[in-house]
Amino acid sequence: MEIEEIKEKIKYDRYEICFHAEKERYAEDITVSDLETAISNGEILEDYTNDPRGPSCLILGYSKNRPIHIVCGYTLIKWIRIITVYIPKLPKWTNEKIRARGGKD
Repeated sequence: MEIEEIKEKIKYDRYEICFHAEKERYAEDITVSDLETAISNGEILEDYTNDPRGPSCLILGYSKNRPIHIVCGYTLIKWIRIITVYIPKLPKWTNEKIRARGGKD
């Protein structure tokens, strides 16, 4: 996945938020605007090209000085699907860019 293509699709509302991501978004107090902002200034931290469900990636972006992780992939019509979203923190993350030892998502 390419970050510029993802940013473009988000900018033109060519994305969907799956049910799991919606639940996580509410739990972490992340607004849709926060998601869009974080992706617009984000970078791909991890690329999951061999995911059996299809290519996806982990994006790190910021909104209101808060780091946000967004995992996204593609829909069948090549829109962006936001799979999950969360604030990176211990025990899984040492900081927003470094996984804690043994920290799996």
